[in-house]
Amino acid sequence: MEKIYLSAQISLIVTLIVGLFFIGLGYLNSKKISNNKNYIVGNRDENTFSLTASLTASALGAWILFGPASAATWGGIGAIIGYALGTASPMLFLYNFGPKIRKEFPKGLSLTEFIKKRFGIGILKITLFLILFYLIIFLIAEVTAIASLLKFISQVPLWITSGLTLIICLLYILRGGFKLSIITDRYQFSFIILTIFASVFIILSNIDSSSYEIIKKNSPNLIDKEYLPNYTAGLTFFIAVAATNLFHQGNWQRVFSAKNDSILRLSLIYSSIIIFFIVFWMGYSGLISYSLNPKVIPDLAFFDLILNKKNTLIIIGILILAMSLTLSTIDTLINAISSLLIVNGGHIDKSLEGKKIKEKSNLIILMLSVLVFIIASKGYSILYLFLLADLLCCAAVVTIFYGFFNNRINSKLAGISIYSGLMIGLLFFPSIDFQNSILVGNILSKDLFSPLITTNLLFFSFATSIIVPLTIILVYSLRNSFR
Repeated sequence: MEKIYLSAQISLIVTLIVGLFFIGLGYLNSKKISNNKNYIVGNRDENTFSLTASLTASALGAWILFGPASAATWGGIGAIIGYALGTASPMLFLYNFGPKIRKEFPKGLSLTEFIKKRFGIGILKITLFLILFYLIIFLIAEVTAIASLLKFISQVPLWITSGLTLIICLLYILRGGFKLSIITDRYQFSFIILTIFASVFIILSNIDSSSYEIIKKNSPNLIDKEYLPNYTAGLTFFIAVAATNLFHQGNWQRVFSAKNDSILRLSLIYSSIIIFFIVFWMGYSGLISYSLNPKVIPDLAFFDLILNKKNTLIIIGILILAMSLTLSTIDTLINAISSLLIVNGGHIDKSLEGKKIKEKSNLIILMLSVLVFIIASKGYSILYLFLLADLLCCAAVVTIFYGFFNNRINSKLAGISIYSGLMIGLLFFPSIDFQNSILVGNILSKDLFSPLITTNLLFFSFATSIIVPLTIILVYSLRNSFR
């Protein structure tokens, strides 16, 4: 018989109360939305606290309750640092790049506007597909995560939580848009910070000796500087997470919404520091959990630690944290997808404009929500799709962002470099069991490759998807310099 930490009725009541709170905020503030631009970036007057809270809450979804702790159980301290840096580093990149884009597009709404102006409609369509694919996978991951959590805690059927979460979010975000996402993020940020601090206190006070000594005694390899997976896992997570977050429309909406560049830069510094330490802590809890119980299910390592005494108040606190994380990310993702459709809808269908674009966008979001509901209700592990989405973004990241500084990268070169990086990356991208790839073990025998490659296919997939486009661009630039 499965463990039940809290009754299904109480879990659903807590979920509903948190949801109704944010729905209420939505209806109270929805009259402030007057047009499509306001719906996408608000009034461009966000202050430091508001922007810091929103950047942090939007970046930290329910995935932090599962992913970092899980990665720590096999990738060790390197995976934790890579995960934390990968999640926080896009904020530091935007510290320099954000103001430059704002100067170029003072009334900008998305990164795709820069891509269209710089590379043309062809590259716009490629990157729009990559961005939307990533955002949709992220959305499925978040709904699956909260549904899996309620099933773990209370055996609530996946479809009930999936449906309830999506309905709650759609009821307020489609009405209120970006400005409402910013408002709700302030509350969600407060819940997240309080409960994370509480989790640190609860976990560290429940163990008998120093957490580091427990890890050093029971799992020394996970903090050993000579343990190779520490490095390959760290680099893999850093490359994958950093690259994809640079394409996150939700981040770019917040860049354009800042009152001025000074506020933007300050908010990005604060949010990157907060994000790093939260993700690091969640990963570190996985090291502690695995060291105390090597048989722990990796995805549930954090919960195995914090729920071991079945304290009702702690369980309710975790539910509030999970719902705050989930809703802050889902409303950002839905609004990001909707805004991309509104901004780029005219390029896809020139007959669409004004209210027609927003109406069509809302219809697509509703249809997409049905798809998300169906997939999340199955409880599939979407890690593999997430990694695939990461690879797609990795293949484009060098070309798009280096292209901002290098005017020699034309549309043709951009297309060649992106497709080349994608094809080479896919050749090394591992199968679902992570044992083979298209190239390694299928086209060519695994015996032809060193163990370094065969045991780190994911790392080499991401690395080549970035190195190949960079090499093509550098060779092209070098050739032109001799002309």
